[in-house]
Amino acid sequence: MAPGSRAAIEAAGVVVGGQRQLDLLPTGVKAERVAWPSPLRPSVRPLVERHAPRGLVVLASGDPMWHGIGRTLLAEVGADYDIEVLPHPGSVSLACARLGWPVEQTTVVSLLTQPADVLRRHLHDGALVLVLSRDESTPAEVAAVLADAGFGDSSVTVLGDLGSLAESIVRGTSGEIPRLNVVAVECVGKGEQVTPGLPDEGFEHDGQLTKREIRAVTLSALAPRPGELLWDVGGGAGSIAIEWLRAAHSCRAIAIEQDRTRADRITKNAAALGVPSLEVVVGSAPAALEGLEAPDVVFVGGGLTTDGVLDAAWAALKPGGRLVANAVTLESQADLVRYREKLGGTLTRLEVARSTEVGRFTGWRPAMPVVQWSAKKVSTGSTTERQS
Repeated sequence: MAPGSRAAIEAAGVVVGGQRQLDLLPTGVKAERVAWPSPLRPSVRPLVERHAPRGLVVLASGDPMWHGIGRTLLAEVGADYDIEVLPHPGSVSLACARLGWPVEQTTVVSLLTQPADVLRRHLHDGALVLVLSRDESTPAEVAAVLADAGFGDSSVTVLGDLGSLAESIVRGTSGEIPRLNVVAVECVGKGEQVTPGLPDEGFEHDGQLTKREIRAVTLSALAPRPGELLWDVGGGAGSIAIEWLRAAHSCRAIAIEQDRTRADRITKNAAALGVPSLEVVVGSAPAALEGLEAPDVVFVGGGLTTDGVLDAAWAALKPGGRLVANAVTLESQADLVRYREKLGGTLTRLEVARSTEVGRFTGWRPAMPVVQWSAKKVSTGSTTERQS
């Protein structure tokens, strides 16, 4: 530890931390040692209020502001207490130093609370990926994802107990793995494209899939922004919600699908494409929309002719939010024309044709045209204005 950190601990009346951290303190530390209870977050404020008058120090592993306790403390009691943060090199800095990796060119993926499938979206040839492990089982999970994603030839290094006398660096995932570890991956393989419009064959589906070209245009109309929540109503194969989530790490999405088999398929597709955070609601709109968190953006790809679906989606949409709906049948297209007359927005007709063999020659095979309605909900006070 740096001298300032050591001095703070030596002067403390109470030291709070994980039991493992408390056990590492020298015997010369006279402060009362208090272990965090579980669950941790509800206990933060009571513990701080109880012990702050005696001089409180909270232990962190490495940098308290990097997936650490510092963020939690500031969020829970930062407005009421003067909190001084004393950082120390964390596992990311230590691992990159041992490997000779530039930190700014290294992608860090935390599996502390996420499933290993989130790793998939970060895999591309030549990428340097550092995985923060949950425990000793994580390296094997990482290796399994790499193999399944076509990155089985990647170089994997497990770094254990970084910064301690027991520090270890092992190539591969065989042998004894310490509980405290990070996994370094030098990627070898071909990952998915980063722009919207993934190949159709990248999704399992039963025909209910927004095709690649239409999907790319639809994502452009939806215009994902970090932190926004999307409702994908009539999810089908989940392609719109999945590509929405891939647009930015902090994007969120809920797919609503009435068919259980399709809903399960959406979950599987989301995991395979690195966005297992996609929430899937099984039910029929508009009833299934009740009680869901209000969306910033809504896409309606199915159920347009069902009474109340568009009305419910528009009513739930936050002021300033966006709604995009795609229609193939004449009946659903007529519905979009009526909504355009009532609420404004833009109608766009999308037509795509793909080349196909015609005997010894080549011709065009057109897909069914799609009419897309895109509108923004503008609110002044309690009145929703028409936007064209």
